[in-house]
Amino acid sequence: MAIQGATAMQLPGRQGFASTLYERHRPEQTLLYQLIAAHYPALVEQLAQQGKSLPAHVHREFEAYLKCGRLEHGFLRVRCDKCHFERLVAFSCKKRGFCPSCGARRMAETAALLADEVFPDVPLRQWVISFPFPLRYLFAAHPQAMGKVLGVVYRAISTHLIHKVGLPLVDGATGAVTLIQRFGSALNLNIHFHILFLDGVYVYRDNRPPRFQRVKAPDKAELEELVQLISQRVGRCLERQGLLEQDTESAWLELEPAEDTDAMPQILGSSISYRIAVGPQQGRKAFMIRTIRPLDRPDPRLERVAKANGFSLHAGVSCEGNQKDKRERLCRYISRPAVAVPRLSLSSTGKVVYTLKTPYRDGTTQVAFEPVDFIARLAALVPKPRVNLTRYHGVLAPNHRWRGLVTPARRGKGIKSTSNAEVRKPAERHTAMTWAQRLKRVFNIDIESAVFVADLSGSSLVSRTRTSLIEY
Repeated sequence: MAIQGATAMQLPGRQGFASTLYERHRPEQTLLYQLIAAHYPALVEQLAQQGKSLPAHVHREFEAYLKCGRLEHGFLRVRCDKCHFERLVAFSCKKRGFCPSCGARRMAETAALLADEVFPDVPLRQWVISFPFPLRYLFAAHPQAMGKVLGVVYRAISTHLIHKVGLPLVDGATGAVTLIQRFGSALNLNIHFHILFLDGVYVYRDNRPPRFQRVKAPDKAELEELVQLISQRVGRCLERQGLLEQDTESAWLELEPAEDTDAMPQILGSSISYRIAVGPQQGRKAFMIRTIRPLDRPDPRLERVAKANGFSLHAGVSCEGNQKDKRERLCRYISRPAVAVPRLSLSSTGKVVYTLKTPYRDGTTQVAFEPVDFIARLAALVPKPRVNLTRYHGVLAPNHRWRGLVTPARRGKGIKSTSNAEVRKPAERHTAMTWAQRLKRVFNIDIESAVFVADLSGSSLVSRTRTSLIEY
C-alpha cells in the first residue's frame, strides 16, 4: 500500500507532537499517472511505426503501474475489531522502475533494515562513484558486467582503508552496502553506485571479538589516486571479459549488436546522453531551462571529489556512530525512488517539466520533454528482471565469518564464537515492515487513532478480491 498517501491534516499527538492522519493514495489524481495513461500507448505506437518494440519486462512495468493503488484492480477490505471501522486497501504493483508509491515503501523498508539490523554503531561514510557514458550503457544492457565492476570498486576502497590503518589484508576487514541507483536528477539514465562504507576497519586478533578502528577522512590526493586506480582496474576487468578494446589513443566497447526490433538501445542511449529518444526531434539535445545565473563561485562539495577518465569519486558525506537518525536519513537518501511527483508539472504549451532538486552550475533548473519522450525516459529507468540493486560486502555480507559479531541483528557466522552472545531465535528472523510501521516511522501517522485503523494487529480481514493477500 502506498505510504505517500499521507495528507497534511494534523491532529494533536502524544507528548505534544502533531500526528498525521492517513488518506488513501489515489494515483489516478497525480500528473505522473495521467501522463502514463495518456501517452504510454502513443510511445508503443510510435515505436511500432519504426518496426521496434519495448521488452516484455518494460511493458509489464507500465501495465502494473497503471493498476497500482486502483481499487478496481484488487483490494483488501479490513475492519477494526474494536470499533468496526472499515477501510479498503488497494493492491500495489511492487515494481522497481518509476512507481513513486512502491519506491517510497521500498525506501522506508530498506532504510529501516539497514539502520536497525545491518550497520553497527560505528562511523559511516558514503562513497559515490559515477562512470563514463559508455559504461552506463554497458551496465544497463549487460548487468552482469556491472556486478564485476562493483567488485573492483569495493576491493580498491576496502584495501585503501585497511592499508590506511597499517594492517595487512589478512588482519583486518571492513564492510559496506551498495545501493545501485539508475537515475540522475533530470530523470536521465545514470547508473552509479552509492556505497555506505564503515569508516574504518575491524581488527581481529588473538581470538578476541573484532575491534573497530576508525580511519581519517580521505583527502583530495587520496581520492585522486583512488579514482585513477579504479579507472585502470575497471578497464582491465572489462578487457578480460572481452567487452572493451583499446589502443594507445582510445578505447571502445565491443558489444554484440542488438536486434533490429529492440527499441531499448535507442531509448537507453538517448537517456544517457540527454537526448530526445522519439518523435520529430529524435536525436536532438533535451530542452534545458535556465532560470538563474550560472554559479561562478567554487563548489564546496568538490573538496572531496576526484575525477579521472570519465570516472568521478565523491566521499564527502559521513555520520558518526551515535547519529542513528542521520544514519537512517542517509539510508533513505540512497534508496529513494526515481521520480519525485511534486517536481513534475505541465507547461502552458503542453510540455512535461521536471524541476531539478539542485540547479546545475550553468543555471539549469528544469528540463522539459514532449509527453511521449517523457514516457521513453521512464522506460529507460526500468531495470532488467533478477538484477539485485542492493549488494552487501565484507563483514556485512551474509557469509562473512564476522557478520554475526558486528551487526546489530546478531545473525550470521561468528555468533557462536563468544559465550555471552545474544543468539536470535529462528522466529526472530527479519520480516518486512508492516504498512502501519512504515507510516509511523516515516510520517508519524497516528496508528493508535480509531479513525486511522492502520494497526491491523487488531483488525480483521473482511473480504478480498483476487486470490493474493497482502501480509501486514
